[in-house]
Amino acid sequence: MPRTVDREEQRRQIGAALLQLVAERGLEEVSVRTVAAAAGRSPGAVQKYFRTKDEMLVFAAELAGERIERRMADVNTAPSLRQALLELIMTTLPVDAERRAEATVQLAFAVHAAHHPRLAAIRRQVDQEVRQALAAWLESAGHQAHAVAIADAVIALSDGLALRMLYAPQECEHLLTVLDQALDALIPTDGARSVTLP
Repeated sequence: MPRTVDREEQRRQIGAALLQLVAERGLEEVSVRTVAAAAGRSPGAVQKYFRTKDEMLVFAAELAGERIERRMADVNTAPSLRQALLELIMTTLPVDAERRAEATVQLAFAVHAAHHPRLAAIRRQVDQEVRQALAAWLESAGHQAHAVAIADAVIALSDGLALRMLYAPQECEHLLTVLDQALDALIPTDGARSVTLP
């Protein structure tokens, strides 16, 4: 009996190998050959699912965007608004190995998107989906007047802190204090304070 291969699962495995490669060695190391080696496949086997490096990059960028959206969806929004925003931002900050790898990949794709229109379109789509979800959630929490502005500020705060933590991890504690102060400015404090590392 012939073996059935789940094409989408194979693509996801190759995409995950590409993301791991970017996290460990950088986007400049990505090629069909290096991704094949990271995925434990031959280059020909990878090319059955992706004809070019660009196809792999676009798919992996979409996969990375899905990971962000899943992580955000797992945030408990039942506590106070400020606490929920804090938890949401913490899901994006490189404060442990998993999130550091994810932030490294996101930064690499963001830089590459400046010269790659399809990646730029994916980045804009993910940003728009995050903005809409945040704004809708903020509106439901009673911030109708400024929901979009607060959503944009939260995204900018998250992106900026993640970037600084990547190149200056020794400043992590200080940057978490900055996060507390920024949230105080955005959302009046309600007792949920003092960010600590996991």
